[in-house]
Amino acid sequence: MKYVIIGNGIASIGAIEGIRRVDPEGTIMVIGAEDAPAYGRPLISYLLAGKVDPDRLALRPQEFYDSNKVELKLGTVVTAVDTGSKTLTTTQGESIEYEHLLIATGGTPFTPEISGAEGEDVYNFTNIDQARKLIERAKDMKRAVVIGGGLIGLKAGEALFDRGVDVSIVEQSGRILSLAFDEYAAKLAGERLDEVGLQVQTGVTVKEIQHGKDGRVVGVYLTDGAFLPTEAVVIAIGVVPNFDLARDAGLDVDLGIVVDDHMRTSASDVYAAGDVAQALDLLAGDNRILPVWPNAYNQGFCAGKNMAGQDVAYSGGLSMNSISFYGLPTISVGTVNPPEDDSGYEIVTTLDERKRSYRKLVFHHQRLVGYVLVGDIDKAGMYTAFVKFRLEVGDEDRDRLKAGDPDVLMWPDEFFRKTWNPDSEAPSA
Repeated sequence: MKYVIIGNGIASIGAIEGIRRVDPEGTIMVIGAEDAPAYGRPLISYLLAGKVDPDRLALRPQEFYDSNKVELKLGTVVTAVDTGSKTLTTTQGESIEYEHLLIATGGTPFTPEISGAEGEDVYNFTNIDQARKLIERAKDMKRAVVIGGGLIGLKAGEALFDRGVDVSIVEQSGRILSLAFDEYAAKLAGERLDEVGLQVQTGVTVKEIQHGKDGRVVGVYLTDGAFLPTEAVVIAIGVVPNFDLARDAGLDVDLGIVVDDHMRTSASDVYAAGDVAQALDLLAGDNRILPVWPNAYNQGFCAGKNMAGQDVAYSGGLSMNSISFYGLPTISVGTVNPPEDDSGYEIVTTLDERKRSYRKLVFHHQRLVGYVLVGDIDKAGMYTAFVKFRLEVGDEDRDRLKAGDPDVLMWPDEFFRKTWNPDSEAPSA
């Protein structure tokens, strides 16, 4: 059996491990567009900040690929997929045959229509190459503007700030991490950033990037008319699924590559996983894009098993974010900003501004469906288990959860053996 994986990230690693759980002998080829081995994209900010060396970014050592008999083809871009002949074409002019194919091409940076965005000194923040360029630029840079107050933008701003750069983050919505936070969590995080000197402006964004006669960035005009002098602009609004290859091959695409509950696409023997796949959302019950690391790994793991002949359904992904703001830890999981007009939701919040601690629990009927923790996150894993396993919460346990009583969150190992399906996902990436 010949397995080919397009893309060299966390979903691909999950697929390799899934395949080898079922088929120890079939040939596996991984084709990656970058020259670097698979690395942890969340660690790019630590590379930019100088907190980790490049050799610490690799998700698996070379021995992993050797022991799993994986052929790596890096620095190679697939230009076309022919699902009829089951062949791929690459930029090198090669024609590669497959029996089972996984498309795990991830996402590409989203760049809004901003005048001057195509010029020099404008960066995105999604790969090692961009991080290396920013590292060099930061050596003689005093000021930078980051567009985007989501996870990527905040980590990019923090990394540059740690290198001594005066950073301004602009976020179009009314608060940072607007999808993952509510106003109280955002307020606490924003106050912490302000304390260390990292400037965040919400309700405003960049409408024009101004370049000097030499082509270098000199500043940006904001939508409120203000002008911020700067020497570099980082566009970190997010990524969009990189599904052009699949679309051109005739696969069904929507917001991403459409897959069924086994991660199969509309083409025979072709699967998709990771940020490019529109797969099951555990809580919503329909298929959505959930660009979260554990989801990508589990999708790849599930796809790999199915590619190798096992019949395994994907259990569904969860929306989750975890980020620390200079010693202030935060985490959000599941539905944290439910529809205001749905009376089936109940929200319980506890805020202690003095301790800079905040807890938000979101219940839907008899289940915990989401939560936000700021400051004290010790019980996050157990809250997540309640959400992930969709456990019904009785009145007594519900009251104890609301009161923050952690004892209700303790179960014997037997509980996890009954609720975790090892065939659908691996316990960790």
